[in-house]
Amino acid sequence: MSAFALPDPFVVAQLSTSEFDPATAAMADEVIAAGAESVYHRLVADQESEVVFLLARHALKGFFSTSEEPTVQDAGEQDAEGIAERTAQVRRHITGMLQPLREAETRVRDAVLAQRAPLALIGGCWLDSVSQPATQPATVVNQLVRHQFVWRGEGNPRRGLHQLRGRALEEREVFLPDVTAPDFLRQAEARSLTAWHGAYYLGLAKLPATFLPEVVGTHYVMAALGIDELLLGTRPMLTEADLRATLADYLALAPPPVRRRLYAAVTRTLAMELDHARLLADVAEWHAGLSLDAQVARIVARHAPFAGKQHRNVRVGGRPLTERFDDPDFDLAAFLADFRASPQMKPRDGGCRFLRAIKFGGPMFGIFDEREAATFQRWAEAIAAGDPPDIELPPNTAGDDAARALAAAIRPTPPDVEVRTATRGDDRAFLHRLVNIENFPNTLALARANAEEGLARAEALFEHGGDGVLTDASWFDYSPSALNERVDRIYWDKLVNPYQPLTEIPDRDEVVFGQKTFALGSMIDGAWAHRIGATGRYTRRSDGMLYSIYADEMGRGDVGKNHITLIYQVLASLGIEVPHIRDTAFLDQDELPDHLYGFSLFQLSLALFPDSLYDEILGYNLGIEMFGLGTQRMHEMQKLRRHGFDIAYEEAHLSIDNLSAGHARQSAEIIIAYLHDVAKLSGADAVASHWRRIWRGYASFAYFIEHELVAGLARREPVDVVI
Repeated sequence: MSAFALPDPFVVAQLSTSEFDPATAAMADEVIAAGAESVYHRLVADQESEVVFLLARHALKGFFSTSEEPTVQDAGEQDAEGIAERTAQVRRHITGMLQPLREAETRVRDAVLAQRAPLALIGGCWLDSVSQPATQPATVVNQLVRHQFVWRGEGNPRRGLHQLRGRALEEREVFLPDVTAPDFLRQAEARSLTAWHGAYYLGLAKLPATFLPEVVGTHYVMAALGIDELLLGTRPMLTEADLRATLADYLALAPPPVRRRLYAAVTRTLAMELDHARLLADVAEWHAGLSLDAQVARIVARHAPFAGKQHRNVRVGGRPLTERFDDPDFDLAAFLADFRASPQMKPRDGGCRFLRAIKFGGPMFGIFDEREAATFQRWAEAIAAGDPPDIELPPNTAGDDAARALAAAIRPTPPDVEVRTATRGDDRAFLHRLVNIENFPNTLALARANAEEGLARAEALFEHGGDGVLTDASWFDYSPSALNERVDRIYWDKLVNPYQPLTEIPDRDEVVFGQKTFALGSMIDGAWAHRIGATGRYTRRSDGMLYSIYADEMGRGDVGKNHITLIYQVLASLGIEVPHIRDTAFLDQDELPDHLYGFSLFQLSLALFPDSLYDEILGYNLGIEMFGLGTQRMHEMQKLRRHGFDIAYEEAHLSIDNLSAGHARQSAEIIIAYLHDVAKLSGADAVASHWRRIWRGYASFAYFIEHELVAGLARREPVDVVI
């Protein structure tokens, strides 16, 4: 059994195949059959279901099968400098292609920006869960965490990459809904090829441990090319030199097969961005070539499905308007020709009848936005001037051939997929599946059940939690002051004031065994929050605040300050050698006690549902961050010091979790900020239900810590719990 040693040289997951429940394949097929837009939407809007892992496998393998293999394999081009030079050449080429689009007329430029938005507004998604129990504390992963921390506005969502790009779009009057909105792609008028490209990047976001070479290669190319900064006129948040240094470090660690995968990813991503630049140029050309009549036709087509019976007395071309719009064989060009010649568009003093109808006070006011109304104004003026009609409506086919090829490649079941029903097995097997969830998505239902069971069980402490030694999970009605009062009381009464230095220090073996009982939980430190802040849901103050705590746990990208690094340093000083928890060899380790897996299993299960169990994660976070303070931590440091063991892990928590301004205080402030937003958006009455869920999250942590209290409850009559 090989022991894990620092620094962590992890470059790709040990496992490559993935297990799925038999029913999941049919669900994935249904989404794929609905088209690229359906796949994109499911991948960006859902981070908790088994089917998104399978869709990610489909998308990635589809792109792999349609990509050309690198034609140059010499070492010179495979080093970071060679990749950087090749990327710079492509950047110069793309800049020449896109510069005219930036200078195009507003209508055309905005169509280009909207077309790019489905990629711009998910930029960096491939780093969403690159930091996870399976990948930490890898040196390169920590460098990516540092990049992610910058892109996420250093914990302030308003300063994050997506929000900055969204504001840049709005400054150019390109207004789109949130990327998770059902109509986002329709509003952007996204071509299928755009949606497929987005599905590739979102697929990497779901499987970053399995496809880390592709993540690293894609990350460098996308950030170094900077197409979105070029189009939006924004400044890059990461320097090319920093990106190249990370790339070089990864290549230095990677064996030849992994380097080949990275280089293939670089080739593929450069080709994809070139293809998308061509798509943008084609979209711009199509929009620029639309006649004024064709522009009006697009407006009519957009609104015609919503014309109601109120138009039944309006006739165009001798037929009621409602009847024409309801016709399944509706001929847009013929309608436009009739409308052009209709009395509604006949020039009159003060403008034609139609223009008066769409102005304030008219029966059609508010139907068309300002740009659409301006287009109708120009059209009416052209008709009045006697301009001849030009009603040709050319189809927009930009990217369709490439999109069809991708759809065909993405549809078949990937060869690295195995279909089987998951079984939990013993605690060791369950832990292995949860840590390597990318390879065992069929375990998600078991994880959900485990999390819900733990949360429901913990509600027993709502009545009895006040008897806890280190926690107080007894129920109280929420208010900001009440929460702060409870936090302060736990801190002083249970964690700090009872402290007295130990007068007798246990012997070496007892201290080592005590550390073994904590080790497994420490080896997944921060895991409860590792999926917080994924693309499309990093918008609330609480998201940024909780993500900041997670970033602190990971050292904000400094591997020396990473808490996972620190615990392995402590274990090494104790003479405890185990494989990394991601490795199959960990299943056979004989150092850590079997009976204490439950705490880690619960935390890993909870972490997999950051949307539906968000409230509970906030409460759990409060419990675990306060646990870093006070008597127990001080006693452990005293024991470790006496025997000459490393105290870095204990010391870091005692400092960073402080109640003054550290994680303990921040955890309470996160809850207050979140419930303030709940009240503002849903009303004060909604706060109570969210608070109950938050507090059962706190209680779920206390349940694992208060062993004597829980054992006493088990000896009493069964307690009813409310789920």
